[in-house]
Amino acid sequence: MSVKAFELVPAVERALLMGDKARINIECIECCGKNLYVGTNDCFVYHFLLEEKTTSKEKLTFSVQKQQHKYLGLKKPVSELKAASALNRLIVLCDNTIMLVNMLNLDPVQSGAKIKGVVTFTVNENPVNGDPFCVELGVISVKRRTIQIYMVYEDRVQIVKELATPEQPSAVRLDGYFLCLALTTQYIIVNYSTGASQDLFPFDTEEKKPIVKRIGREEFLLAGPGGLGMFATAAGISQRAPVHWSENVIGAAICFPYVVALDEGFVTVHSMLDQQLKQTLPFRDGHIMQEFEGKVILATMKEVYVLVPLPLERQIQDLLASQRVEEAIVLAEGAQRNIPKEKFLVMYRRILQQAGFIQFGQLQFLEAKDNFRKGQLDVRELISLYPLLLSSTSTFTRSHPPLHEFADLNHLTQGDQEKITKCKRFLISYLKEIRSTEVAKDYKEDVDTALLKLYAEADHESLLDLLVSENFCLLVDSAPWLEKHKKYFALGLLYHCNSQDDAAVQLWVRIVKDELQDTTRPDLYEYVVDFLSFCSSQELVWKYADWALQKNQKVGVQIFTRRPVDEEKAGKLNPDDVIKYLHKYSQAVTQYLEHLVLDRKIQKEKFHTHLAVLYLDEVLKLHSQSDQHSEELSTARAKLRSLLQQSCLYRVQLVLGKIKDTNLNLECAILYGKLEEHDKALHILVHQLKDFQAAEDYCLWNSEGRDLSYRQRLFHMLLAVYMDPAVANDTLVMAAVDLLNNHAEVFDAVRVLRLVPGNWSIQLLCPFLRGAMRENMHSKRMSQVALGLAKSENAIYKHEKLKYKGLINLSEKKGCQLCHNTFSEPECVCYPNGILVHIHCAAKRNRDSASKQHFTNPQNHT
Repeated sequence: MSVKAFELVPAVERALLMGDKARINIECIECCGKNLYVGTNDCFVYHFLLEEKTTSKEKLTFSVQKQQHKYLGLKKPVSELKAASALNRLIVLCDNTIMLVNMLNLDPVQSGAKIKGVVTFTVNENPVNGDPFCVELGVISVKRRTIQIYMVYEDRVQIVKELATPEQPSAVRLDGYFLCLALTTQYIIVNYSTGASQDLFPFDTEEKKPIVKRIGREEFLLAGPGGLGMFATAAGISQRAPVHWSENVIGAAICFPYVVALDEGFVTVHSMLDQQLKQTLPFRDGHIMQEFEGKVILATMKEVYVLVPLPLERQIQDLLASQRVEEAIVLAEGAQRNIPKEKFLVMYRRILQQAGFIQFGQLQFLEAKDNFRKGQLDVRELISLYPLLLSSTSTFTRSHPPLHEFADLNHLTQGDQEKITKCKRFLISYLKEIRSTEVAKDYKEDVDTALLKLYAEADHESLLDLLVSENFCLLVDSAPWLEKHKKYFALGLLYHCNSQDDAAVQLWVRIVKDELQDTTRPDLYEYVVDFLSFCSSQELVWKYADWALQKNQKVGVQIFTRRPVDEEKAGKLNPDDVIKYLHKYSQAVTQYLEHLVLDRKIQKEKFHTHLAVLYLDEVLKLHSQSDQHSEELSTARAKLRSLLQQSCLYRVQLVLGKIKDTNLNLECAILYGKLEEHDKALHILVHQLKDFQAAEDYCLWNSEGRDLSYRQRLFHMLLAVYMDPAVANDTLVMAAVDLLNNHAEVFDAVRVLRLVPGNWSIQLLCPFLRGAMRENMHSKRMSQVALGLAKSENAIYKHEKLKYKGLINLSEKKGCQLCHNTFSEPECVCYPNGILVHIHCAAKRNRDSASKQHFTNPQNHT
């Protein structure tokens, strides 16, 4: 696709060059700074001063002043001109002879330095000679198949190298040690220092004019077969794709990023970046095209023109104006090498931003997002397109000159609701991506407020996620917007984010009471309770506790049971105050006491007693109202019994006083057990409840954590109750037999045998007797083992004592190695390694192995 990259501007007109001499033709041109030199077919060299001027319409023109002209006296056309500004010399090729003339007055050098027999020559623009006042030339000699290298000084020339070529060369360019040559049938690259050569590709120079141009360090542009402009490096490879120009190209030049070519009727401009034809300029009768220090100069036989490149920024803006985004970006990236880094970055980012808005207007959202991010777009530029999204406190004004042509989203979409919806979805996606990046760090309020508004309007699921995380939504803008879209729960979260918890809870309570309609959280009541349980404001907790408890005591009490434990330690919420407050809510106060006693294990008598009394009251209430075997009553009694059994802190007499005159016999037995009145407890269990298993369990849990003798005493008491002759019956006898047989290891067998009647058979008590004998034998054997070990240890001690020989020096100044006190008695224990300790310290050490110290003697015996 076309782009206006150059303008063709006249420089030297026919009348200024030759006047009325019709036969004078231009043969060659050279430009150095403002100096323009023209060589003609009548052996003249003309010197002009070329001045750039800009008109009032910002159009570039050239003012040309003729300085002088000089006849060289050879009556032959001037074939080539090259300026050597460091030497103040103009190198002239005329009649196969290179001569040096003064750049200013065009007088020949008096030394008469010349090079004869030259077909054409080239200047090495990447010289290998370090002398700044020396020019290196590559020369095609009239001698067959010969290339010569010369050093040209101010007043002399010197040949430094001559090398043969496989075919006759017709064109040459020189870069460092590398010669790029057009031979009769092909192009080659030769290293004149090493003699190494590299074939490039075939080309018939007899049919078409060869073109060899140096375009950069060790890189050349060549006219290839099939109308291709080929790039080749000194290594013989191509790092750029070829450009497709005319079959009849007669000249070429590089003006980055463009390749400019001249044929019989046109000047064509191709991009080196994408190889596309960008511009075509009509230019008839042209036969010379040269590039000089960034200027492309063309000439017909009679006139000279300058191909003026338009500023790259203007070219890019023209491409953007025609919505050719990709071409504009490629051109901008290609211009990086010619623009200072800081200036380029500013320009490039703006171009990417403009490109992004063009793609956004075409609903190409992925491409737009990519360019916005690469161009580091001020996100407010995008937000400002959406009506009412930019916060009211924002001081943002759009970029000038503007990055786009849209007034707002309605203008962009022409009111199409489907497109508007797509654009809003895109903005949500883009803002979510950038809100935590560097791009948005200075505009967090604008980004988060815009996101909130978009979420609320679209009923988006991420609205709550935004509000429960760290955010910078502006309350003054966001609150009315949420209220407008009836997002009351979200509005409460917004109040909470802004430390307005009272307003938040008040709003949520209104939703729970159905004063406001918002179905965001079906469990909002539970949410409010949970919120209050973690709320640091005690005032707010007390304010809404009644409402929560009146609605549901079981849930509402969680305001107090879920609170952090450290609040009580800090004195913020006293349990006594809570219990006093909850006295009118029976279920709630019970749950709170359960929390204190059972969950937090607080060891305070008043809490345990209070909970026991509440449990008892509940049991008595249910007992009087419902069936004796109801599940609710069974559960309540189980909770009461569990507390009575496990707790040792409640006031037993108080509870017993309340329970005595009821038929809660099992609970009463537990309380007698707490008072160590086991005979009463067992009497209730055996004679009143006739629950023999409960009686056995009573003995077990009451003796838990006690020594064996205590448990034995309880079981003997139970056996005595069973064997009481005053109430003897077969049921109790069988219970006694079962007790003995099931717990034989607990009983003292001798006492049992004295107690049981003589008419009981051995078979009846066989399990008991077997268990008792096994326990007796086990105890006896364990005693024998312990005795044997003690004797063995004693023998070892005696052996070690016999092994130890020497005097023991004991004085009041020496100290015991265990307690570090001095000796006050002439008695001690001496270990084999000589360490002295008190007798009582040694005895304690042997008894308490956990505190035994390790001495250097590994056997550790006295």
